[in-house]
Amino acid sequence: MNKQLRPSLFGLKHSNRDFSKKDNWGKNQFNSSFPASLACFMASKKIDLKYIKIDKQLNVKQEYISTDSLFGTNYDSEDLFFAFETDYVPYQKLVIGNLPRIDLVTMSAKSGKCLRGIEIKLTAIPDNSTCGRDEGQYSCEIVVRPDTIVYMALSMIIAFQNDKNILKDHYKHFYKIKDWSDGISILPYLGKMIETMDNLLTFDGDRQSPLVMQPIWKTNGKAATLAENCLDIFIWSDFAFTRLFFDVAKKELKKDHHKISRQVRSVIWLTKMLSDYSKDGVVDHKKIIDELSYNTKNDKAFAVSGRVTYPYLKSFEQANPRITKSQIKEIILGGGQNLLSPERRLDGIIQNTPDLFDN
Repeated sequence: MNKQLRPSLFGLKHSNRDFSKKDNWGKNQFNSSFPASLACFMASKKIDLKYIKIDKQLNVKQEYISTDSLFGTNYDSEDLFFAFETDYVPYQKLVIGNLPRIDLVTMSAKSGKCLRGIEIKLTAIPDNSTCGRDEGQYSCEIVVRPDTIVYMALSMIIAFQNDKNILKDHYKHFYKIKDWSDGISILPYLGKMIETMDNLLTFDGDRQSPLVMQPIWKTNGKAATLAENCLDIFIWSDFAFTRLFFDVAKKELKKDHHKISRQVRSVIWLTKMLSDYSKDGVVDHKKIIDELSYNTKNDKAFAVSGRVTYPYLKSFEQANPRITKSQIKEIILGGGQNLLSPERRLDGIIQNTPDLFDN
């Protein structure tokens, strides 16, 4: 290990994690810390991040967003503080009980003001469903936790907080549902739930904002070796991220109107949260997640394979990530790779590819 440098990650000068300690290089920590550092590194190279949004016709489109815009301030500002695995305090007034933790909150170190709450999904390309395709059609699985649905709902609520009547006009149809936990009672409303969300999102697409950071890391097919061009970042707006489960739910309901899959359940969760806020001005997110299970474990909201994500991610950057494996040594600094716990594929690959860090 380089004795002159402490283990660290590029750009993360001020955070609630001490990267000189091994405890902060575990699998859960690395999966959020490394992407934040990668975004800083890309900013230093003047590389903007891909930004997935929707237009007024609900078509997914890709633009670019700077790391500074994502974080809410300059990536290299001495005032930028990275708070990992914490709650996004501005949303506290919207919920009953405690907020769930979000992967990253960017803050002002001086004032303590929260700048942005970001969910992070570190994903590998290709997954099992796309590894047999041509390289340009590789894509990744995304696993979404219930807390992401909560923060999506709260982000949308903030988008319409000054026009609460808009939410009420859209969601008043669901006030008459007496027992949301009864799947049979919910079934007749599923089509209306999807239609209502679609109408809300097309009402004013300018209200969407960044919510999910999805870094991709690419391997050589199924091999546990990094591709030469292996890293990039996609950012999803809160509005656009709904498409991952609403589009699947639409297809599923055409085949079987009586099945509440994970994607359909996520539609119900989001509808219930927005409906409750439009009616009561507050969301009991924990009760909603716990009680509206429909005989399916709620350890995760849903998962979609690379075959589902490919149409949304399809781009030059998805086929040719812009950061190379030789640049990883400029992101993981001071021998930090030696503190990694190879419990996840990316950790293990970096640790077991020592020549990445050769001078």
